[in-house]
Amino acid sequence: MIRSISALCLSVALSAPVPVMAQSLADTFVAAYENSNLLEQNRALLRAADEDVAIAVAQMRPVVNFVSRVRGQAQSGVGDPSISLSFGLNAEITLIDFGRGKLAKEAAKATVLATRQALINIEQQVLLDAVSAFMDVRTQTEAVALQQATVRVITRELGAARERFELGEVTSTDVSLAEARLAAARSQLAASEGDLAAARESYKLVTGTYPGNLRPAPTLPRTAANVQAAQDIARRTHPTILQRQFEVTAADLNAERVAAQRLGSVTGNADLTTSLSNGRTTDTLTGSLTYARPLFQGGQLSALSRQAIARRDATRSGLHQSVAQVLQNVALAWANLDVTRARIVASRQQVAASQAAFEGTREEARLGARTTLDVLNAENDLLTARTALLEAEAGLQTATYRLLSSMGLLTVDHLGLGITTYDPEAYYNAVKDAPALSAQGEALDRVLRALNRGQ
Repeated sequence: MIRSISALCLSVALSAPVPVMAQSLADTFVAAYENSNLLEQNRALLRAADEDVAIAVAQMRPVVNFVSRVRGQAQSGVGDPSISLSFGLNAEITLIDFGRGKLAKEAAKATVLATRQALINIEQQVLLDAVSAFMDVRTQTEAVALQQATVRVITRELGAARERFELGEVTSTDVSLAEARLAAARSQLAASEGDLAAARESYKLVTGTYPGNLRPAPTLPRTAANVQAAQDIARRTHPTILQRQFEVTAADLNAERVAAQRLGSVTGNADLTTSLSNGRTTDTLTGSLTYARPLFQGGQLSALSRQAIARRDATRSGLHQSVAQVLQNVALAWANLDVTRARIVASRQQVAASQAAFEGTREEARLGARTTLDVLNAENDLLTARTALLEAEAGLQTATYRLLSSMGLLTVDHLGLGITTYDPEAYYNAVKDAPALSAQGEALDRVLRALNRGQ
């Protein structure tokens, strides 16, 4: 007797031992966040940007150098050559730079804030990849199970066709059709197993480990009431928009800093030198105060100023373009979510109709009103419908999280995963005042050791 796919799947599910469902989607999020090389790379880039603040601070401080010099002097016909040795300290400080140093520091701070938002964007991509990998493994696992059930059903159909052929109820053509369909089902099963193997490798790339038994996807997260509300949230929270805003601030400050170069600077200089010559030691202390202002540099300052203004204008245009792209992405993600929901409704109706058609065709075949080919086609239609439903349900999860990402909310904090996240303030606070040999330097060493332990 030919059994339906649903009955066979049910019997297999009831007879199989219940596996231990260990890995949830939240577990996958945590593994992806904690094992992402991409996040580590961009955290290091953020720390490099933090150092730009320290560099800007250091450039406003005195510079002290140790200087030593050996001089020899000889005059024709006048005694022996003389050699003198001098060593000492040279200190130089910019007293007035008409705000250039402060502007450079503030521009570096704005760049740090922009880089932090870029890191959040990377975090969103890592978590979105985790959703895709999780749902892909689950979908391919269920697809393999469906293909295995199909192979079992067609095997039974082939056996039934052979029995009916021996009884003279069908021709050898019916047997050959069943054999061909079984071979095709086995081929599709092999392809599905290959897709599952590829999905497992993608999961390992994202999380650092192969997947175990994956739990069903959890309840969908909340997003927004409508597309307009989603776009309003994106305007306020999306890291790309915030990043561009900070980049505009940095570009404005850099344009002001370049313009201030025309005003020159006031520097102070002090030298403490000890000289040894002909057995005599001389100590000398000198100091100077210098104001220098560029008068002619071949048009370089004008070119630098125009360049800074052009970059500022380009950054502002980039902000407007990023806002437009983010809003477009929200609208596309919302539309995709609506389409996916409609696909699920249609796929469920298709599965129900295909199930009824398969069962009816099977019964009619028993009565001789349908051929073996009709039964095989109905079984194939049912498999196609079930596969489409699996893909649509997985697509709903991915589309929902993609909408969250387009709104700027796909982060560890927003998802409430309850794990310790990377603190960008720790390293920044340790280096922002440009510590050298001090208590701040020791604090920086502790931060670096903690970061190394976390990797």
